[in-house]
Amino acid sequence: MTVYFIGAGPGDPDLMTVKAVRTMERCPIVLYAGSLIPPQVIDSVRGTAEAIYDTAEMNLDETTAVIEKAAQEGKDVARLQSGDPALYGAIGEQIRRLEALDIDYEVIPGVSAVAASAALLRKELTLSGVSQTVIMTRYEGKTPFPERERLPALAQSGATLAIHLGITRIHKIVEELIPHYGEDCPVAVCYRTSWPDQDYVVGTLADIVAKVREKKFTRTSLILVGKVLDTEDFADSYLYDKGQAHIFRKIHKSKKT
Repeated sequence: MTVYFIGAGPGDPDLMTVKAVRTMERCPIVLYAGSLIPPQVIDSVRGTAEAIYDTAEMNLDETTAVIEKAAQEGKDVARLQSGDPALYGAIGEQIRRLEALDIDYEVIPGVSAVAASAALLRKELTLSGVSQTVIMTRYEGKTPFPERERLPALAQSGATLAIHLGITRIHKIVEELIPHYGEDCPVAVCYRTSWPDQDYVVGTLADIVAKVREKKFTRTSLILVGKVLDTEDFADSYLYDKGQAHIFRKIHKSKKT
């Protein structure tokens, strides 16, 4: 018996990996958070799974009890996690419980909201000469934050920022970022990326708060900040530069006559 922490991706079932879908479909017990994962993701198992649990209203003790019962019956469990399980998926505390119970588990990665949102915007987040670093973080709320990881400290890098779980505090985020990025810094806010009702808005640190409020985004939104979102002033990378050799490509010099 194994518990599979499956990255369900950002919402669109077509963005789940082949391994994720195949694993989910062979598990008799399926757990997913309906508040974070659209119902279409589990459509393929509705008629085959023995039991499907929406964990949105369940606590850790309750979900662990379901898994423990499945383990006693020798039944594999698909534990769906939105996006990629390694990022804000709270799998650490679940794994700790499983190890204490000596229950086997496996983690299957998924497409993150950051990757899907960049695709929605048709943007590259790492442009040569603009930014080569993406910092994924969240805004300080109930979860304790070390001083070195608070937004003003991270903003000193000037890197591209992907801020999760901060949409209700976007006015505070803007206040903390303007001293480091400037009011004209591009911002994109992506709402429920890849869901049927996905939406997004782009602007700058100077006007993004008003634009977000006009859209009425209040949850399930990713905030992207950085010059890479609106610039043509970047260099070609060395990856395909005909003047740069690497292990798979040599420079072919023309012969002198």
